[in-house]
Amino acid sequence: LREICARRGTPHLLTLDWEAGGSFIDAAAGVTERDEPVVCGAGDLAAILYTSGTTGKPKGAMLTHGNLAANGIALRDAWRFTEADVLLHALPIFHAHGLFVACHCALLSGAKMIWLRKFDREDVIRELPRATAFMGVPTFYTRLLSGDDFCREPVAHMRLFTSGSAPLLAETFEEFRARTGHAILERYGMTETGMNASNPYDGERRPGTVGFPLPGVDLRVMSDEGAPLAAGEVGGLQVRGANVFRGYWRMPEKSAEEFTEDGWFRTGDIAMIDADGYVHLVGRAKDLIISGGFNVYPKEIEELIDDMPEVLESAVVGVPHADFGEAGVAVVVLRHGFLLDEATLVARLKDKVANYKVPKRAFFVESLPRNTMGKVQKNLLRETWRGACQGG
Repeated sequence: LREICARRGTPHLLTLDWEAGGSFIDAAAGVTERDEPVVCGAGDLAAILYTSGTTGKPKGAMLTHGNLAANGIALRDAWRFTEADVLLHALPIFHAHGLFVACHCALLSGAKMIWLRKFDREDVIRELPRATAFMGVPTFYTRLLSGDDFCREPVAHMRLFTSGSAPLLAETFEEFRARTGHAILERYGMTETGMNASNPYDGERRPGTVGFPLPGVDLRVMSDEGAPLAAGEVGGLQVRGANVFRGYWRMPEKSAEEFTEDGWFRTGDIAMIDADGYVHLVGRAKDLIISGGFNVYPKEIEELIDDMPEVLESAVVGVPHADFGEAGVAVVVLRHGFLLDEATLVARLKDKVANYKVPKRAFFVESLPRNTMGKVQKNLLRETWRGACQGG
């Protein structure tokens, strides 16, 4: 890390471990306990959170104090957080979900927080009777439902369960409601904007939708030609509001490319808004897979598979998964005369990338479907292998 910082002109690298040790603590030893805060305006930069495009190249989303405040206040009010609440926090804080969405709701309302180092099913069930609210990714909920000990009793004191960062399957929503009496509130956001939409706190929480635009947020669905689409029509989702980021760090051309001439941000999601105003996310424009709340970029995995000597070409697509929301499936064409099995392919990938990026299944075919322009038709692959991970 020091070598990387030196190359990038970053003069300081400080560490902080779970036990409150590290060079950051050492550097802070001589600092007074109380100091005057720096006065910041709404347009001043507050954080740079890194996201990625389909190529995996990092992009630093510049979030201002105004962005964070607008989104935090909107969520606090929409989800009815007060000082009487106790939030059970089991999300990672290297992600906007745990770092901003969860923490800001508690901080801006004066609520208490039970902080867990990570999600552990037994720990969460033990702490739920002390809490009133819980935020999770779909994986959390499927794992809670995996045992008969999760029932109405430990959640009797709860008022709110929310889900995001990956699609929540309707079957998970329904099973959770049947088991606990609670309807999970699904919402939608992204690194560049924070939260954009939420199912209602009061009113029908519809499975398979992300609800309505939050107060202060505008959403519209546009055609490829840039024309607004009517209710029920599918197109590119765009957002406008005080929550939308300032642009990408040191990438002015990319920033300009992602905004329309009239100031709306292109989310890269394909969506439909129904006649009742509920937002339905249909897919990712760039074929991004969100598995267990983590982004998986198919191109990165495809390149690793294609580098295997037995492989001619491959395609990785996301399919529904009861535990992770989505999971990757690899569809592989082998070179003539070569043999490769699923277990060997998966084992090789596990040696090269994080486990969440490894496809859950691999299938071998004679050729990949292509359109007349030679582009692989991933929509056909997704449909063909849609049920590949139904068993988890």
